[in-house]
Amino acid sequence: MRAFVLSGPRRAGVVDVAAPVADVAQVVVDVERVGVCGTDVEFFTGEMAYLHDGHAAYPMRLGHEWCGTVSSVGAGVDASWVGLRVTGDTMLGCGRCGRCRSGRQHLCEHRSEIGIRGGWPGALAEQLVVPVTALYVLPEQVDVVAGALVEPGGNALRAVQAAGLAAGDRVLIWGPGSIGLLAAAFAVAQGAEVHLVGSDPASLAFARALGYAYVWTVQDVPPVPFDAVIDATYGPEVPQAALELVEPGRRVVLVGLAGSPSRIDTRTLVLKDVTAVGILSASPGLAATITHYASGAVDPRSLVAATVGLEQVGDVLAGSRPRGAGAGPKWHVDPRR
Repeated sequence: MRAFVLSGPRRAGVVDVAAPVADVAQVVVDVERVGVCGTDVEFFTGEMAYLHDGHAAYPMRLGHEWCGTVSSVGAGVDASWVGLRVTGDTMLGCGRCGRCRSGRQHLCEHRSEIGIRGGWPGALAEQLVVPVTALYVLPEQVDVVAGALVEPGGNALRAVQAAGLAAGDRVLIWGPGSIGLLAAAFAVAQGAEVHLVGSDPASLAFARALGYAYVWTVQDVPPVPFDAVIDATYGPEVPQAALELVEPGRRVVLVGLAGSPSRIDTRTLVLKDVTAVGILSASPGLAATITHYASGAVDPRSLVAATVGLEQVGDVLAGSRPRGAGAGPKWHVDPRR
């Protein structure tokens, strides 16, 4: 089969590799759509921390935001899975440790992450092998575009849930990229008043085009009480700024990861009685994200700027914007092209 293989920093291409075969308790998925995210870009540039701490190594196959159709199953898997449209969890725990047994497999010390960690091949290929336990069936109301947005949606939904918002609460979401805009959509679905803050004029303009009325630059954030602040950026300075802006007794949620350490004044955290929450992984939020998409409460599809084939993935990771692309922050790949 054809697959996009990253052999080193900024060295990649489409090559023929052996098609996967489902082992015990696994399935093979014919991949129909894959999302490209900032983590993939970090692997492409060589900056991703996993490359430096031994959790990942070149050559590797990227792709952890995906959907497709089950084409074959391994031993111990019910044949009724064949033909089902699915997406899946990125985080594959060992299944034996206390974290896995308590439902926290996304925090397993020995986990693999599809297309990211532990050498598990990703979805930027015509086929993908996945444990059946990681699969989620997609209802017919969730098309391939939304299906490949379930994984980032799960991260965003968990961030909104962690914010503890009630109808009428005011939330400031820092970073109008894919995760920030998905979080904004989930927050609106909960009845919150959403404010977005960022620095890139194009991103801010896109957020306004989606209908968000309160879109600010950092300098323009109004002096109003925020019941929660969600950091969906790469900025190491944002957590401290979020702590200063949030109402006493409320919550700061951190879903973005900076390339250098973020420092906060814990005295402010204590004296304001603020709860700070970190979000790693979509895993506990995948099922609820599918429900939101299927019901129409959240429609994420407008975030996708363009869908390209495997041959164009390297250009997208390098920052190229294909001709005719829309203004959205998300890129999709159709490996069948």
